[in-house]
Amino acid sequence: MSAPAVLEGELSFATVSQFLERSDELLDGGVLDMSRVTRADSAGLALLLELTRRQRAKGSDLKLVGADLKIVRMAEFFGLEEVLRFEGSGDAAIKQGDVA
Repeated sequence: MSAPAVLEGELSFATVSQFLERSDELLDGGVLDMSRVTRADSAGLALLLELTRRQRAKGSDLKLVGADLKIVRMAEFFGLEEVLRFEGSGDAAIKQGDVA
């Protein structure tokens, strides 16, 4: 099992293009560790949706681990909890093998 890719810093209008440029690298293992994301706005959610779409086009789901509760709640507010696959705390999910 490869280590999950780590998203770090802000997921915002100002940064999403940088993350999209790295999408192949980020999607390599099918798991994104979001424990180092400091803030996200609607553009950040759009990024997560696009990465999820790209991963599904490869035939698998994208797991988002360790996301801050504020980000999860924002996704729920926009009705995205059925589309974005948020899973527990990053370290706990990785140690339990939930990211395989």
